[in-house]
Amino acid sequence: MSPPPPPLGRSRRKGGRSDHAFDPALDDSELIDVRGQFAQGRWTRARSLLVATGTDWDLRGHRLLALAAVPSAAGWARDWLLAEPDSGDATTLLACASVARARRPKATADERARAREACLAAAAQDPADPTPWLGLMTLERTHGTHQAAARHFEEIRARHPEHHHAHHLMTAGLAEAHPESDPLHEVYDFAAWAAEQAPADSPLAVLPVVAHAERYRVLAAAGVVSDDPAASGHWSGRRARQVMKAAFDWWLEWEREDHPRHRVDLNFLAHAKICEGRPAEAAAIFHRIGPHATEAPWSYAGRDPYPDFLAARTLALGAP
Repeated sequence: MSPPPPPLGRSRRKGGRSDHAFDPALDDSELIDVRGQFAQGRWTRARSLLVATGTDWDLRGHRLLALAAVPSAAGWARDWLLAEPDSGDATTLLACASVARARRPKATADERARAREACLAAAAQDPADPTPWLGLMTLERTHGTHQAAARHFEEIRARHPEHHHAHHLMTAGLAEAHPESDPLHEVYDFAAWAAEQAPADSPLAVLPVVAHAERYRVLAAAGVVSDDPAASGHWSGRRARQVMKAAFDWWLEWEREDHPRHRVDLNFLAHAKICEGRPAEAAAIFHRIGPHATEAPWSYAGRDPYPDFLAARTLALGAP
């Protein structure tokens, strides 16, 4: 008989962590194929992919950030620019690749400054595209201030009011203010407002669950609540029940499988249902997630994300 899964929420700060690599491409098979060729310097397929992506801003941001994560992305983007100096796609890809390099732990202040300049240059070349501002917002989340990130968020919203990734970044930043228990914290108001403003089928309906998970991350890190979800009380209160039910009901009716980041939402929903003590409801979500685990929120409360994802999936589905 297989041993039972470890208790979810057990901190693993003192032990080793798994070496599982989370793929930012998620389930975008076309992107994965193009990225493999781009990593070898064949950038023409990346050009075709971005042309086909057009002005689907969520998809464009998703694909550009995944391509930019390739270690040699900056060099290949420069080669592309040598061949096509006026290419907005190449300019934005170089900006995103510069941000990826500038976010490394050992990156210098000069690298961060060059990344900001590259993003501003890309924004000037294509004023309608929110992706350069997404690059800036991502950089400020790592090496900047929440105020600067919030300014970039407004630039993104002016171009695409429902920008999924930007709303997640903003929620994570807001959640970090005032690391003490506060049932009226501003992040809850922000997430509820964003969900209400979005169309009925928008995946931003899941944002209140994301806000609840982000607050758990902050409160558990500060020692305000237990890193064991069942013992924390964070997932069993009235607010938790309300946001979980609303998001789960939305998923049942409106799930947007066509959205490039819908696996991110599903991971947050599955995590919330497990923390809430409802593995049967999580089971259906894990079936949709498949192998596409995301590091957040399974890493929250000091956990090793991939083993915790597997343990949660086993608890929900009854089998590895």
